[in-house]
Amino acid sequence: MKTVAVIDDDVYIGDMLETLLQCEGYGVVRAYSGTEALMLLSQTRPDIVLLDLMLPGLSGEELLPKIKNIPVIIVSAKLDIENKVELLMGGACDYVTKPFDPKELLARIAVQLRGNRSEHDTENELALDFAARGVTVCGTQVHLTRTEYAILKILMQNPNRVVSKSLILDRISMDTPDCTENSLKVHISNLHRKLRAAGGRDYIESVWGIGFRIL
Repeated sequence: MKTVAVIDDDVYIGDMLETLLQCEGYGVVRAYSGTEALMLLSQTRPDIVLLDLMLPGLSGEELLPKIKNIPVIIVSAKLDIENKVELLMGGACDYVTKPFDPKELLARIAVQLRGNRSEHDTENELALDFAARGVTVCGTQVHLTRTEYAILKILMQNPNRVVSKSLILDRISMDTPDCTENSLKVHISNLHRKLRAAGGRDYIESVWGIGFRIL
């Protein structure tokens, strides 16, 4: 059984999340403050954390960098674009804005918990070339556009995780501000084609309605 840690001081929302998750077969552990969450995480290791930001004691922003090697989904009403970028760069794997659709939250949890089932050793097949802003695939140099390189870098920095389209757009916004959700599909398609041509297989998986992950 996968275990979800719900860190939220709102008892009503926490109770709703606990009921929702338990109905889906998850175990649930809870904390109501950042300080309590630190103690909880020192005693148990959940498979994923749902983290509110406006917590007593340590805030969610202060707590986030202290959570190591556990995927964290931010669930908060306190999210503007600048705030989202900081959180994603600070270690969060995804975010959901309150009020949220329970089905969407469950889908985001499921894709983050999905393990990498690839039989290939992608880490050794792909190597980023930071100077040339390109990639070598099984030793073959592949030229990428600035946007393609930025997308691939994000995917490779998040192995075994589905990276949402909104997260990708947020992270590349400073380097490629003209990239939109519609043009992102074109960039992903071109990147997929170039990698496949060099390596002879697919390296990027599209998870419908959520985002993409490296295989």
